[in-house]
Amino acid sequence: MLLWKLRAHVGYRVARWLLRWPSLVRQPRAWNWMQGQYARMANLGDVAAQSFYGHLLLHRGQGFGAREEGIRMLRLAARAGDGKSAYQLGVVALAGDTRNPPDAGEAASWWVIAEAAGHPLAAKRLADLYRDGGPGLAPDPAAAERMAASAVQRGF
Repeated sequence: MLLWKLRAHVGYRVARWLLRWPSLVRQPRAWNWMQGQYARMANLGDVAAQSFYGHLLLHRGQGFGAREEGIRMLRLAARAGDGKSAYQLGVVALAGDTRNPPDAGEAASWWVIAEAAGHPLAAKRLADLYRDGGPGLAPDPAAAERMAASAVQRGF
């Protein structure tokens, strides 16, 4: 079992390192192998790999299934405390898609997690969302002020 995890970790690191060569990434066999390494490490529960692979599938995946798997990976990473993943899930929730309408309440809940994890843009987006309100979220001036102060503290 230990050998399997070590092999997965080494394969993941090599695949991440190989991203430096765009000509290699354009090769279907190499790209499929690299994606397999990302998926294996993410499925082993590595939060950084879940975040990376989730973003990769969400933004570069082909087809609806890839997008859904990317969102699933981002949820796993966000629930484990990854701020970048939580922020991205908030963006996805606020944008909506063909199956789900925009939901500002869900976006706010993900951005609260991202802000607590130290994501720099989450506090600013939360302040704007609380100030203006949105689908499923009434304006809250007091919360907007708190988040604006947090955003200023983080440099926005």
